[in-house]
Amino acid sequence: MSMAVSDFVLAVEGLTVSFDGFKAVNDLSFYVDENEIRVIIGPNGAGKTTVLDLICGRTRATAGSIKFRGRELTRLKEHQIVHAGVGRKFQNPSIYEDLSVCENLEISFPRGRRVFGALFFKRDARVMEKIEEIAELIFLKDELDKQAGLLSHGQKQWLEIGMLLIQDPELLMLDEPVAGMSVAERKQTAALLNKITQGRSVIVIEHDMQFVADIARRVTVLHQGKVLSEGSMDRVQNDPKVKEVYLGH
Repeated sequence: MSMAVSDFVLAVEGLTVSFDGFKAVNDLSFYVDENEIRVIIGPNGAGKTTVLDLICGRTRATAGSIKFRGRELTRLKEHQIVHAGVGRKFQNPSIYEDLSVCENLEISFPRGRRVFGALFFKRDARVMEKIEEIAELIFLKDELDKQAGLLSHGQKQWLEIGMLLIQDPELLMLDEPVAGMSVAERKQTAALLNKITQGRSVIVIEHDMQFVADIARRVTVLHQGKVLSEGSMDRVQNDPKVKEVYLGH
């Protein structure tokens, strides 16, 4: 039984983007299932971050299609893509350092999207319940009153993931989430990602192969803007083409 494009959470087909004639992403196709963690790896310059930029609407595709739950994203603006259910975390955490952990989560709560809305709506029980639920998930339940700027690097990364989770995206994209984390924090982050895929799909770009092995069900290897190899971690690691690209650099 072959799957229709609409059966996938995300279907990327023939995606191409050229910058001054250089194809950063070159006729790329891949598909992400329900509740899947997909890890994208590849040498520097392979086009990994550009792919996330294309999916979230920050960069416009030159050609090809990006369908999220059957809906074409390439024609939508960034904020429309967020409202459709796609959340994106960049490499450097962008949290509100002067606010508490609780306030950071509160401001991200979807009801507060209108100007000033986030700052003035009263903390009703539903919002607080959701904040506490997310704080527990991201290992910050005991830090709710702490100023976000005082958190460790790893805790800041978790807070930013929490700020996305409270918006309940159906597809979450993370760019190198464990960069700069301690080994213990990496293990906790792997546990967090495995937990949050109950009910959503996650795309992760990562260099840390041990972390990839801890979370990945399927790995897509990009090279020169194309899929070089795809499959389980074992399969990809033993693919001679992948070895050549990584060892040849």
